[in-house]
Amino acid sequence: QAAEHLGVTPRHLSRLLKRYRDFGPLGMCNRSRGKVSNRKLPTHFIRNVLNIIRENYIDFGPTLVREKLEQLHKITLGKETVRRIMIQDNLWAPRKKKVAKAQQPRPLRACIGELIQIDGSHHRWFEDRGPACTALVYVDDASSRIMQLQFVESESTFSYFEATRDYLEMYGKPLTFYCDKASVFRVNRRSVNNNTQFQRAMDELNIKLISAETSSAKGRVERAHKTLQDRLVKEFRLRGINTMAAANAFAKEYMEDYNSRFANVPRLSHDVHRPLEDSDDLDSIFTIKTTHRVSKSLTFQYKKVSFLIVDTEVSRRAIGKDIELWQYLDGYLELRMNNVFLSCRGYLNGGQICINSLTSRDDSLKFISRIFKRIEKAKARFNNLHGRSYNVIL
Repeated sequence: QAAEHLGVTPRHLSRLLKRYRDFGPLGMCNRSRGKVSNRKLPTHFIRNVLNIIRENYIDFGPTLVREKLEQLHKITLGKETVRRIMIQDNLWAPRKKKVAKAQQPRPLRACIGELIQIDGSHHRWFEDRGPACTALVYVDDASSRIMQLQFVESESTFSYFEATRDYLEMYGKPLTFYCDKASVFRVNRRSVNNNTQFQRAMDELNIKLISAETSSAKGRVERAHKTLQDRLVKEFRLRGINTMAAANAFAKEYMEDYNSRFANVPRLSHDVHRPLEDSDDLDSIFTIKTTHRVSKSLTFQYKKVSFLIVDTEVSRRAIGKDIELWQYLDGYLELRMNNVFLSCRGYLNGGQICINSLTSRDDSLKFISRIFKRIEKAKARFNNLHGRSYNVIL
């Protein structure tokens, strides 16, 4: 009964009793206590290793020392063993572990539309049935409701323009968009003070844009990503959805089901979305607006292509000055100089001039389509020749 109570065999219990009778309470201690471990490295071996480190690797870190000992001296030791003997010999100072900052919860906003968290999640949404794509998710901070869900090829300025325009036409203008520090939302180079195209569009709409310092700061949209990557992928599998078009068609139905399960009731029932004003020209706001210097030959560069401006008295005034190029969501290009429209005739390609009048939207779209197809062919030739990817974001 005593052996069963102690969880040992009767034979081992008899050995313990004998030790207790012979040595008293000290007999219950492990008999290896105070003895040198059988796995301890010999003193002369440690001394030899330390001499090698002092002579050759005095300013090396433990990990690199371990690699060099194995590569050049055929001495195999564990990284932590090397670290320990270097610390004991004052050859390495252990770094103090930083105390993790406490991520204190931020109080939820009170009203719907007060703050909308936006982010993209690149994932194999269709598993092996289709290519990977990105889900743009807009989550309301006050209620954790998914307000917008759109599947696109990648996170780009145009994809966020399209998703945001759909959002504004459906709900109106929120007070704030809360995003990460991706290049779509923020210029991350210190020497550049210009806003991104998305920042410029939000300023024109009087919508505040805040960049989160960490991913945990926008935890509601991050948690939505995890839920969608689990549940929505399975929904796509059950419904046989394999394309972005089919996924976008199903998105509204799924958002209603998701919000009925996971959304919360905000503290205040007031919706602070602001209606679009007559002055909010979304067509012109959601464009890529860039400035280009016009040369003496009435040409300018865009996407590594030289465009020709129609030679008129008005266009000649633009020589040596900056003009604005507006690229709309459908790809249409528009030239402006002090709100005066300029016409473009064609582009230079290998010294050849291809004449194409771009006075209408249809002609412009056909022309731009041909240019981008040629760029895609050049990219394909580059990839085949050099065996690596060369991407141009169009």
